[in-house]
Amino acid sequence: MARLLPGTRALRTLEAAARHLNFTRAADELGLTPAAVSHLIKEIEDQLGIVLFTRTSRTIRLTEAGAVLFEASADALDLLGRAVSRAHKMARGTAQLKVTLDAQFATKWLMRRVDSFRKHQPDIELRFDITYEVRDFDRDDVDVGIRFGTGKYAGLCSHRLFDNVIIPVCSPALLKAGPPLKEPRDLFHHTLAHIVWARQGVTWPNWRMWMAAAGVDDFDDSRTVVFSNSSDAVQAALDGNAVALADFAMVANDLSEGRLVRPFALGIKVAPDFAYHLVYPQGSADDARIVAFKDWLLNEVHNPQPDPTRRSWDEL
Repeated sequence: MARLLPGTRALRTLEAAARHLNFTRAADELGLTPAAVSHLIKEIEDQLGIVLFTRTSRTIRLTEAGAVLFEASADALDLLGRAVSRAHKMARGTAQLKVTLDAQFATKWLMRRVDSFRKHQPDIELRFDITYEVRDFDRDDVDVGIRFGTGKYAGLCSHRLFDNVIIPVCSPALLKAGPPLKEPRDLFHHTLAHIVWARQGVTWPNWRMWMAAAGVDDFDDSRTVVFSNSSDAVQAALDGNAVALADFAMVANDLSEGRLVRPFALGIKVAPDFAYHLVYPQGSADDARIVAFKDWLLNEVHNPQPDPTRRSWDEL
């Protein structure tokens, strides 16, 4: 948001340089060269008649005066950022609702259901902020979010959507071409993909964990392909290049429409403290747009359309 604030280049440069105490890192953050940062800082010092940084050949340090202006510039940028966020929301009016969510949830779950929301709420226009970054409702131009986590966020209302069950999936072409997949050990003959994710002592299920649950205790995971996000792992399965571990809710449509198949019914649940949640500021709890979106979303979650894979789901 700071980069979107007009007329704040000097403040942003001072704040970044003081925070990093390194002109090169500040330059990387601001999209400038270190020389440009140094020049801007010198220009500020000359205009104010105050030395803000003491410089040596290897380091820079804030002077007492510099520390005072650093704190003030940080506060000013924060205040301006919050004001700009409110202004954006006011300019959008009450007919639009901006939702922030990650790419996987957007493409694999929400976008497939947007037409249903439009039919129920034709007067509300949904707009999307697709990102894996956690947005700040006070500083960013968003109204509601869908986040994966514990759901315990200060100042936010949170509604748990659904549990995450991790299952093996592959393309029909891979299953047909073989080698056959009749028992878990047959997976040893295929490329296996999963993601790596850990937070607060919780690890996202991987192939070693799935094999252990399947009773296979001599699995060598050195040949598995590891991705940083689920979309890439699922794409590897869709392309016929691997058997991937995927979140059932995120691939349910691919399964029901035949793009993916589920060679084994066994699934592993993610630790119950973690799930997807709908979140929004407590001060917005009575916003009619948010109430409408919340009610629709929770109904979609708890009353899903019939799914041909449902029998396998019940076997978990």
